[in-house]
Amino acid sequence: MPLPGDRLFTHCLRVVTGSVAAVWLTGLLQCPLASAGEESGAKPGRVISLNLCTDHLVLLLADPSTIVGLSQLASDCANAPMCDMARHYPAFRTNAETILSLKPDLVVTGTSTMPVTLLAAKSVGTRLEMFGPAHSLADIPAAIRRMARLLGVPERGEVLVKAFDERLARLSLPFSPDAPEAVIYAANGFVTGTNSLPDDVLHHAGFRNFSTGTGRKRTHAMSLEKLIAAQPDLLILDRSGQGTSQAQALLDNQALASAFRGTHRVNIPASLWLCGLPQTLDALEELSKARKMMQGDGK
Repeated sequence: MPLPGDRLFTHCLRVVTGSVAAVWLTGLLQCPLASAGEESGAKPGRVISLNLCTDHLVLLLADPSTIVGLSQLASDCANAPMCDMARHYPAFRTNAETILSLKPDLVVTGTSTMPVTLLAAKSVGTRLEMFGPAHSLADIPAAIRRMARLLGVPERGEVLVKAFDERLARLSLPFSPDAPEAVIYAANGFVTGTNSLPDDVLHHAGFRNFSTGTGRKRTHAMSLEKLIAAQPDLLILDRSGQGTSQAQALLDNQALASAFRGTHRVNIPASLWLCGLPQTLDALEELSKARKMMQGDGK
């Protein structure tokens, strides 16, 4: 059974920011939310999310009784950090039929939504709002605030943003031009490029992105042999499901295990930075720990 609105939000905040922020939140949640609806328009009574990233923002902020359904990816634990909570709600395909049959008050989705879905929303008077992907940690608070306003609960958004900003400040480490070099290595041997959310997380953890030194700023494939020969300081295995595919099995190659040992190797679930969420700071925390351990080794 999903929790009532404010209890669910308190639970979510405790999960993503720790118990201290959740305790601090208790008094604020006793304030009525009616004024939020007056400030941002009528509070939607029926909300659907058709995108993995908006799924999580809805789960974090919306009253459970208003969530009509989420995307099918929301309950896939390989991609969704809140998959267990998402399983309490119906899962829908991203198509026009969903909107035409359910006639929600608000649909939130990504910017790649098909035009026919936009037309379907317009035809039944549904408000449709699209969210672009996060390219940096700085994009996350803006997305939280926007979603909170759309849901008519701006106070909840501000609480979550405050907790996010405070945790980000605690976890971030100084960055310098001679910082250790880290490579994010994903399924099929793809190396994560610059100007991306994972790249920004690296910088906040005090690492240079290996991709910058290769002269190729975009995400690109790299063979095991070239990666091992380049020998960056830290190998970050970007996992979306260990042992579930041949593409993922590449990350368990014994040659990689031999070349990157101890403090020079770390696993990060891809779900943590696939979307810009408060949970993305869990990836930053792991990388900040890795950076401090490398400093202890003289790196």
